[in-house]
Amino acid sequence: MKNALPLAHSASGHTTSPRAKTLVLSLLGILVLLTTAGATLAQAPPPVPTVSTLTIKSTVLGEDRRILVRTPAGYETNKIAYPVMYMTDGDAHILHTTATAEFLARNGRMSELIVVAIPNTDRTRDLTPTKPSNAGATGAPQFPTAGGADNFLKFIETELMPEIQKSYRVTPYKILAGHSLGGMFAVNAMVTKPEMFNAFIAVSPALQWDNQLVVKRAEDFFKARKDKEFNATFFMSMGNEPGPIEDGFHQMKMILTKNQVKGFEWDAQEMPDEDHGSVVLRSHYFALRKVYDGWQMPRDPMTGGIAGGLTAADEHYAKLSKKFGYSLQVPEVMVNQIGYQHLFADEVDKAIEVLKVQVERYPASANPYDSLGEAYERAGKLDLAVPMYEKAAAIGKQNNDANAALFKTNFDRASEKLKAELAKKNGADPAKKTQ
Repeated sequence: MKNALPLAHSASGHTTSPRAKTLVLSLLGILVLLTTAGATLAQAPPPVPTVSTLTIKSTVLGEDRRILVRTPAGYETNKIAYPVMYMTDGDAHILHTTATAEFLARNGRMSELIVVAIPNTDRTRDLTPTKPSNAGATGAPQFPTAGGADNFLKFIETELMPEIQKSYRVTPYKILAGHSLGGMFAVNAMVTKPEMFNAFIAVSPALQWDNQLVVKRAEDFFKARKDKEFNATFFMSMGNEPGPIEDGFHQMKMILTKNQVKGFEWDAQEMPDEDHGSVVLRSHYFALRKVYDGWQMPRDPMTGGIAGGLTAADEHYAKLSKKFGYSLQVPEVMVNQIGYQHLFADEVDKAIEVLKVQVERYPASANPYDSLGEAYERAGKLDLAVPMYEKAAAIGKQNNDANAALFKTNFDRASEKLKAELAKKNGADPAKKTQ
């Protein structure tokens, strides 16, 4: 099945003029981009991701903690493991953050991921690293419960993460995101527990806390790391927020600029048309783009198609596997796109070769069989196409695939076509039904 490449089945042996072929390739580039964006024609919409709630009886915190978990669309019906993004102020940011992640994933800019959002009980206690001792320090008199960040991080590491790993299919790659006090919490986690996460997102971090204590910790950390490797990604942002919070941002940026550490990738963006509250949505978009920098497969500038075919795609995902620390293979939809690039360039043999690989890699999915069936049909090999269509129809029915009816239609159509051809070959009247 073409996955948003809306060109009809064509008979084998059809020739295409150079001008028409150029037009087809140009149209193919546009259609491939639509495919990558998740556009589907004559298909049911994808399932809506779900938010589950779990409660952890925390011994570390001495209280029950409610956790919100958003899984990607299709999680319930596949066997894929996903990276995890842990996020403070969870109930405030889960909807827009997951929508951003889903949008970027649909457009091939990042992987899908599980978002674990932690609502607050005592926000100041959990997100601040110290209780300021002197009255002049930021946060001293008005926050009597402050100073529990280390304990909260321990809760995440020893109670929350094990529960998520036990209950969900996850990869080793983990992201921590926080805003304001949560942003400071993310920076503090990075410099006190650097191996706990692979990426850190700090939106408008309240680094002015306790006379910029976390900034000083960061300075010591990065100075000590100059001759060591630190394979992590850090994104920090700031809205139009003049005063101590902005001062802390610039101090942190200066430290990162002066202390270049091997393997460490970072970006700091100022968004002067945003304020302390509105800056979060845009920040999470650009932060995830930074974390997943290089994720997108290069495209042919002339056609918009995937450059280099399946070989290049395999090499690209091998590099991503090394960067992200877990095995990644070319997604099913991308293999499918590469197959159809060959098919609509009249490279039917190459298309068959690629679509055979898709069947081998994704044998439990219906669409690869349907696509291979179409390629065989285009090659004039109906005897090979029909079993592929039949397999697609059977798996589609078994999996309650949204396109099961279409797979069955393709099987029925190709079967009748094959019967007619066999009858004609044997000298029988093709109008009569074969016995």
